[in-house]
Amino acid sequence: MNILFLHPNFPGQFLQLARYLGGTGRHRVMFLSKDTSGTKLPGVQSAIYKRPREATPGIHPYLKLAEEAVLEGQAVVRGIDSLKHQADFTPDVVMAHTGWGSSLYVKDMLPDVPLIGYFEWYYNSFGGDVAYWPDEVVPINDMCRIRTLNSHHLVNLQTCDVLYTPTQWQRSQFPPEYRERMQVIHEGVETDYFMPQPGRKFVLNNENVKLDLSDCEEIVTYLSRGMEPYRGFPQFMEAIRILLRRRPKAHVVIAGSDRSCYGPQYSEEKTWKQVEVEKGGYDKSRVHFVGHLTRDEYLMLLQSTTVHVYLTRPFILSWSFLEAMGAGCAVVASATPPVEEAMEDGVNGLLANFRRPEHIAYRIEEALDDPELRSRIGKAARERIIEKYELKDCLKKEINMIYGAMK
Repeated sequence: MNILFLHPNFPGQFLQLARYLGGTGRHRVMFLSKDTSGTKLPGVQSAIYKRPREATPGIHPYLKLAEEAVLEGQAVVRGIDSLKHQADFTPDVVMAHTGWGSSLYVKDMLPDVPLIGYFEWYYNSFGGDVAYWPDEVVPINDMCRIRTLNSHHLVNLQTCDVLYTPTQWQRSQFPPEYRERMQVIHEGVETDYFMPQPGRKFVLNNENVKLDLSDCEEIVTYLSRGMEPYRGFPQFMEAIRILLRRRPKAHVVIAGSDRSCYGPQYSEEKTWKQVEVEKGGYDKSRVHFVGHLTRDEYLMLLQSTTVHVYLTRPFILSWSFLEAMGAGCAVVASATPPVEEAMEDGVNGLLANFRRPEHIAYRIEEALDDPELRSRIGKAARERIIEKYELKDCLKKEINMIYGAMK
């Protein structure tokens, strides 16, 4: 079988599936992207399509994303045509992330080839990431802009033969008329890698950071791709200001890049991290910003934590949250819908009010004070991941979806 993956940033959400299919040796697996960053997967061929031009300067701001999606879709079609003529590759099935427009015109070039669309997010003015709580007011200009952001998503919803998304929460954001067709299949968690290692110490020694917390009794950890309000970074910083005043032996390790990945930056001059650092109000000798970690360093962080904290607005659920659960961490997380799909308060984690730093601090301290509680919820967290998000099971569901699309 010839399988084509489409994602502008190789390998994206298709890492595990492409790696598995390539590793079987039974398929020809091609990945078309505009950036591989030098990454290679055994058994997976990668091809680059030319980066499209930027959106037209001065275009109506509502339409900027729509034009970018059209340009992306055009570039992908050219890339598929090139594969056919230069690599003698015609797919039997195409799997595409729909978020950037990669899949827009695939069916026009390959009308008889099943197209499976990975749908990550549908924009809503209310009930999701923009305004979930009743007191949040959305200006009419933003409402109109948000509605228009969905233009290419709606084309993809009509065009793709098979629709799927990682979580029930993400599925709930799409229009009701498409939900019945939309399967829920997560990418999966490598539970044989993200697993507990009791007694592991946190000792970081790389070219950027040298930090030894092997004698530390209480380590509170937080990690995110970017330090921003979408992932509760300001609330976390307020919570640790409270916590560190009460816990003289506690240390805090914060991993991630000093940037915004989803929402806006604080200002053109400052990042959210800079604002919080300048604000102070905590013992800086016990708060450690360790930057971007390698995969093994990231695992060490999870395995050596006393309490791990994950916060998010009602938005896409981070892999790191489920991987922390898989590693058996005692997790304090925001009581928001994406989290509550996987975590039950007091059973496999502790839920805190996302908008109340004092409550986040209280729940962290509750876990720090009770080793038996930490052990119990950490064990239950891992069991939940094995039950619902085990990589091998998720791969089986994805493979069945592929063969089902080819009937």
